[in-house]
Amino acid sequence: MGTEVQPQILVIQKISSVLIHGRDVGTMLEKVLEIIDRELGMRRGTFSLRYGDTLRIEASHGLTEAEKKKGFYNLGEGITGHVAETGRSHVIPDLRKDPRFLNRTGKHRYDGPTAFICVPLFHHEKLIGTLSVDRPITPETNLDGDVAFLEILANITADSASECLLLHQEKQTLLDENRKLRSMLQNAPGKLIGNCREMQQVYTELRQVAPTDATVLIRGASGTGKELLAHAIVELSGRRDKPFVTLNCAALPENLVESELFGHEKGAFTGALARRIGRAEAADGGTLFLDEIGDLTMQTQVKLLRFLQERTFSRVGSNEELHSDVRFLAATSRNLEELMEKKLFREDLFYRLNIFPIMLPPLAQRSSDIILLAEHFIERLNVKYNKKITKLSPAATRLLMTYSWPGNVRELENCMERAVLTTPDDCIHSGNLPPSLQAGAETAPEIPRGGTLREKLERCEREFLTDAISRHDGSLSAAGRELGLSPRMMNYRMNRLGLAGKK
Repeated sequence: MGTEVQPQILVIQKISSVLIHGRDVGTMLEKVLEIIDRELGMRRGTFSLRYGDTLRIEASHGLTEAEKKKGFYNLGEGITGHVAETGRSHVIPDLRKDPRFLNRTGKHRYDGPTAFICVPLFHHEKLIGTLSVDRPITPETNLDGDVAFLEILANITADSASECLLLHQEKQTLLDENRKLRSMLQNAPGKLIGNCREMQQVYTELRQVAPTDATVLIRGASGTGKELLAHAIVELSGRRDKPFVTLNCAALPENLVESELFGHEKGAFTGALARRIGRAEAADGGTLFLDEIGDLTMQTQVKLLRFLQERTFSRVGSNEELHSDVRFLAATSRNLEELMEKKLFREDLFYRLNIFPIMLPPLAQRSSDIILLAEHFIERLNVKYNKKITKLSPAATRLLMTYSWPGNVRELENCMERAVLTTPDDCIHSGNLPPSLQAGAETAPEIPRGGTLREKLERCEREFLTDAISRHDGSLSAAGRELGLSPRMMNYRMNRLGLAGKK
């Protein structure tokens, strides 16, 4: 008895050393199988792990990668599936003669009698897979002793097998999240970035109106991306291959806006040395986009209203009526209703423009998009400045998420450009961000004063989740384990707080 037990004790010591000092769990399990092959003559060892109702070979000795992929069993199928279903060890005295042995890998071929032993793997009383070996039969073979030894081995390797299973599930979760994120980004029209609920509503409205010739009024604070939205409408319209002409009404002196819009004749005013066609004429057949339309003078508003109604206009200094077939888009960051009350904007023009309004939300209402946008800008700026920045530090992420962003997406883009230029390594740290963000963080209270108790708790919860995700390089599973949340609860909280699209 002593000579039988002694080799097994030495094997367990060697295996324990591998499990203690090893780092990669997959490699550790393969070394375990290599040891029992070399020391005890147990061939073709495999660890098969359970994924739902199926089992797959995760680690093996004596099998190629292609052969491992063939080792796929449904629960209850073959000996491996039977052990996984019942949770009890099983032995086939001679695998050559038992039809229950499926030999999926094609490697179990022997000239002499060979037993197949399969034992269950339990982790915290949950069956997570099986451990199986081929045992060539000799006069000294003790199958009962081999089963007992393998059951002990299953117990001491269960933690590593469970870790291997978790790593695979985490990887699959990350792949699913990335696939979902790519799908969301692909669903974003044009160059728009964002997948929060507010932006999804914008995309829905955009797709509804883009194929038509309806006038669209794009509203939103400065820096929210109104011109990008206008471009996206054109790209989805039937006029995408026709001229797209823009005019920023706030960027020109009021006496030149009408000339820029409708053109002028030679000598129409001082400096008019030649005839010039306007933007309305240049856009014939395509799309005319007027940005900051709330800054138009009342006189120009009258002429614009006529153009919208009839699609006819006259150049400055001419009585000749001209026609232009254009799709009309307008944008404003101003409150047109207040301007109408002050008699600074015509009601009839407002109603003519407001056929299909689209409201772009400020960045402060798009908290789940902030890191997504920041990473998008980093990728673009890496190319521009020949940098290789790959991540944001947890402190930098916290500053980005807690800042109020009065300048919206444009301010975030400028902020990231400064950060990319100033960081010396592959990570953007809090010190690389503008002083305005850091000053805001220094003066901000730990718990926001405004809002109900529920709103305050949600803001704190959002910050805890964001910090944990940052510390684990975007892995929701790892962040959930740190916070003591199951994957299901992590996804539930992310969805409830509007953070579901974040890496």
